[in-house]
Parts: sequence; C-alpha cells; structure tokens
Amino acid sequence: MRRFTLTLLAASLVIGLAQAATPKDTLVVAIPLDGIISFDPAEAFETVSNGSLRNIYEQLVTLDRNDSQKLVPGLASAWQPGSSEHSLRFTLRDGARFASGNAVTPQDVIFSFSRAVRLNKSPAFILAELGWTPENVDSHLKATGDNQVEISWDAGIGRDLVLRLLTAPVASIVDGKLATQHQQQDDKGNGWLRTHSAGSAAYRIRQYVPQQALVLEKNNYAQHAAQLKNVILKNVAEASSRRLLIQQGDVDVAYQLGPDQFAALKQQPGVKVENYPSDLVFYLGFNTQNKQQPLLGNPAFWQAARWLVDYKSLADELLKGQYQVHQSFLPQGFDGALNTTPFHYDVEKAKAILNQAGIKPGSHFSLTVINQPPYIDVAQALQASFAAADVHIDIQPVAEAELWGKMRGRNFQSIFIYWGADYPDAHSNASAFASNVPGGAKTLAWRTGWEIPKISAETRAAAAESDATQRRTRYTQLQTELQQNSPYVTILQGQQLVALRDNLQGAQQGIGNSLLWFDQLTKN
Repeated sequence: MRRFTLTLLAASLVIGLAQAATPKDTLVVAIPLDGIISFDPAEAFETVSNGSLRNIYEQLVTLDRNDSQKLVPGLASAWQPGSSEHSLRFTLRDGARFASGNAVTPQDVIFSFSRAVRLNKSPAFILAELGWTPENVDSHLKATGDNQVEISWDAGIGRDLVLRLLTAPVASIVDGKLATQHQQQDDKGNGWLRTHSAGSAAYRIRQYVPQQALVLEKNNYAQHAAQLKNVILKNVAEASSRRLLIQQGDVDVAYQLGPDQFAALKQQPGVKVENYPSDLVFYLGFNTQNKQQPLLGNPAFWQAARWLVDYKSLADELLKGQYQVHQSFLPQGFDGALNTTPFHYDVEKAKAILNQAGIKPGSHFSLTVINQPPYIDVAQALQASFAAADVHIDIQPVAEAELWGKMRGRNFQSIFIYWGADYPDAHSNASAFASNVPGGAKTLAWRTGWEIPKISAETRAAAAESDATQRRTRYTQLQTELQQNSPYVTILQGQQLVALRDNLQGAQQGIGNSLLWFDQLTKN
C-alpha cells in the first residue's frame, strides 16, 4: 500500500493536478530535470543529479555545512596517516548502515573506489588525480581491519588535497552487495544505479521517471534522520510555470527563475527568496579544434572576445545582481582566487585586435546554450555586443543533457555554460581549465581541444606543492595566464537564488551544492 500511495502522489504532481497545499510530510521542488543523465555516483556529473547525490550518498570525509573549507567526518569517524607517506587510514563509523540495511564495511569502500575508476565515466578524472588507473587501483585499496581501510596513491600530492578529493560525489560509498545484485554483465551495477540508489545518507531514490519526477524517501538507517518523509523533484520546464507554482503554494521550492521573476516573488505573500553562495563560474568557451570554424582556434580572436563582453551590463542590468562580474577560473571564496577584472566592453579595441590579426568583418560562429534562464538571456546579450564589432553569433538552444553530450563529444563551436568545483580546493578547477595531457582525463581543456603541455605541467606542479604560500602563488600565476590567453572568457560568478514557501524552515545550501540539504527541512 505504501508503494502504491507514493506512486500516486508522484503521478498527481507530474500531471499537474491542483492542490491547496503540498503534503505536510513531503517537500515538492519545481526544477528542470532535463539535465539528468545518471544517479550513479561513478557517472553523474550534472547539476541536479550531483545535488541529489549529496542527499543520497555519503563520502568518507565531508565538508562542514557552515564552513566549506573545513573537513569533517562522514562515513569515516576518523582518519590518520597510513603506512607510507602517500597513504591514509580511515576508521569507519560504528553502526553505519546503507538504506538497504546492509552494514557499511571496508569492502564497500574498496568496491566504490575501484568501480568508479574502472567504469571510467565523466567524473573519474577526479580519482585519477591520485594516479589511480583501472590497472593499479586495486593495489592502492586495502582493508586493515573489520572497520578500517587504507588507501594509497602514486601521484605527487599531499594528504590534505587527497582528503578534499574524497569529498566529491564520485567518491561516494556505494552498497557493494546491493549494486552487485543488480549487475548486468560487467557493468558493476551501473545500469541499475542510473535510476536507483545504494547509499547511506538521509534519503534514497524511491522512483525516478525521466523528464517527469524524482521521488526520494526517508532512509530509516541514516545517522541523522530526515525530518520530512518524502522529497519530490518535479520537472517543470518553463520558468514562468515554476514561478506560478511557488506563488500559488503548489510547490515548496522553485529553482532557476529569471531575475525579474525573483524580484516579483519577493513582493508576494507566503514566499521568501533566499540567496546562497555558489562556486559556479560562467564562461564562454571556444572549440579550438572545430574544423568548420577555424577562427575559434585563433588566440587573437580569444583576445578580441574578451573586449566584446559587456560584463557590467550583464551582471547589473540584465541579471539584476543575481550574478557578479568574475574573470578567473577560481571562484571567490576559494583560497587563492584571483579577483582582478582587467577586461571591459570596448568595441574599438576588439576591432583593432581583429584587424591586426587579419580576421575579416562578418565572421560568425554558433553558440550552444541551455534553453533556460539565464543562458538564453546572456546568449542574446552576447549576440548583440559581438555584432557591434561585426562578429555574428548563431544561438543554438538545447536541453541541458544535450549540451553536456555535445561538450563531452567536442561537438560544438562555442558554449556559454558554468563550471562548478568538485571539491573545495584550487586544484579542482585548475585540473579542468588548465590541464590536458595525452591519454589523460577528458578535462574542459580537452573538450575545447586546447593543447597545453607547459601549462599542464604547471598545474601538476601546483598540486604537488606542499608550501601553502608557494602553492597559492602558483595558482595565482595559472589564473593570470589563462585570464589573459585561453579559449575561455570567464564572465560571471553565480549566486544561488531559491524561492521558498515561508512555512519552510531549516533551509541551507553550501557553496558547492546545487540543491538544498533536504534532511534538516521542516514545515510549520
């Protein structure tokens, strides 16, 4: 009966049946779900899926919810140096259980890390930073007792960076018994985990209907019991519909509204708009290997493009302060972030650069963006500002999942999109923007076809630097180098505005999270 009732609840919300208020024991969220590809921690790498994973899975180590730079115990109650300089030993939390009821064991930790590396999906490059490969990963994972596990690594990085790497969703600990039960051929449960869960956090996936709804239910074995029984993320494609639903009280939370919509909601009774810090940086990226438009591989064009973005107008007028001008790949709030903004809108300077490089007037390229705010709005503004220098942009709006597919397949000319840190360390973004090595991870630099052996070596040296001051200096130099000459024009840093019904209490969202923590939410 419980299964039948919950399914009916989800179905009624999906088809949009009107109701006076959402159920007291259920949180209902209006949000686009078209970016979801998978809920397997070894594969998920998109905003909503990663935000959901934070509520479904635990890592050995996690971040303090009130201080994103502070590490605190997760499934590991303690950790210490291991048997070598490049090793750590973790003691698992007493009595920890997965949502299935299975006990969390060192074998689950080994299974989780090994499967993520062996599956080699999009986020696997994070664990590859430790020097782990499908061939050697098992030799670096060892159970040292009934509740202890030791990991080691070959890469020249220190223990603090390793701990921060292990806070990423790809390092989530998966119920090995449950995943293995659903294994097909040698997929290590990947097919099943794309739409199901095997975690130990506050919620578990009850039902997922692609493009319609994700239904989470309370995990009764969680260390910290959730206050609400159910969470339903309802796919609502149109921002105007999301605004109407939150305004009427048909949902409790609404994401991805436009600046004007948030401004209007601030005046509505029963609704509050919260502003959370975000580590998302938004950039215009060029595919330097695109054969249809070789212009995009020309460094002179990259330089001119920096002067064809009206940064201040975008942040202050179009986006009404929801985003701030930011021109380096590390977000503000991260140690060593470069906050200089040397570029501004200057059409004549851009024209002079283009002319000197022999780039003729009338050049054009296509820009792929997500078909949601603020991407369409920013794309149209870029189209207008570039046109002033006789450079023309063809906008190609697509669903979010399609955009990620195009990016990962290098099937685009240019994109305007965000990048979020996978863990709270400068190397998270540096390894994406400033590293591209043969046979290595398919980083953002790889996706744009930017071949940078020297910069990649500098990035690796920064990760290996043990002196904090020198390490900060290295990342400052990397940011300055890419700020001046790279196929990325970093434009904005986001702030996460969220519309909430005013009877919702305990709302909190960290700088690296894309969704609220659901476990502490209550309704009054």
